[in-house]
Amino acid sequence: MSNFTPEDLLLYLYNDMDADTRLQVEAQLEKDWTLREKLAVLKAAKDRLNRLTESPRTEVILTIMHKAAERLTETVR
Repeated sequence: MSNFTPEDLLLYLYNDMDADTRLQVEAQLEKDWTLREKLAVLKAAKDRLNRLTESPRTEVILTIMHKAAERLTETVR
């Protein structure tokens, strides 16, 4: 059984942990199939999130453009 939390696995996945802890996680991953499965789920979620393409709604863009035009008009006066 592992003492590594999902948060630890996220730090591992994003390479955001010190080298010693990373080595400990890797050693535990070799022994613990449950931990490997949890890491696989997190990797899959990360991959899905990386493939998402989000854009602001047209209404938001138009509002920003309108406000910018108002500011520009105020500045010119």
